[in-house]
Amino acid sequence: MSPVSLAPATRADAADLIQGNVDSRAYHAPWAEPFTDWDGFQRWFGGLLTPANVGLVARAEGAIVGVVNISQIVRGAFQSAYLGYYGMRPMAGRGLMTEAVRLATRYAFDELGLHRLEANIQPGNAASLALAARLGFRREGFSPRYLRIAGDWRDHERWALLADVADHAAEITRPSP
Repeated sequence: MSPVSLAPATRADAADLIQGNVDSRAYHAPWAEPFTDWDGFQRWFGGLLTPANVGLVARAEGAIVGVVNISQIVRGAFQSAYLGYYGMRPMAGRGLMTEAVRLATRYAFDELGLHRLEANIQPGNAASLALAARLGFRREGFSPRYLRIAGDWRDHERWALLADVADHAAEITRPSP
């Protein structure tokens, strides 16, 4: 597996992200509806310019692997956020998004100081459910008609990972030297 790098999104990522999303449109459907033009990028990127949202871009082999969003960060006693992610079709099936999301969870817990991440995943999205399970997320429940995607309210499973559980999972899954 190629090393994955993860960095906060910048305006310089716009062209690569837009092209990746256009090229992966069929791959993303019906699970996600990422931006596919400059205006969409601007809306997404503008939402990252607050303390409550972080957009991370994963790359490997000089190409975009995918995007990981940490959103609705709540501080105080809660220290929690939502986690969303999607990969690009040309990089699929190689474990790169698993590594990208693993790096993003470490960033959320170690750098942002969060205690909990929640990922909401459509029940039919087997690849995304498997990714969350591989990283130690636990299914906590089911939310009917939870998010509106492509004009339809879609059911989602709620999966969560706690910082102390992630620490333990990292010890178990860390590759041998």
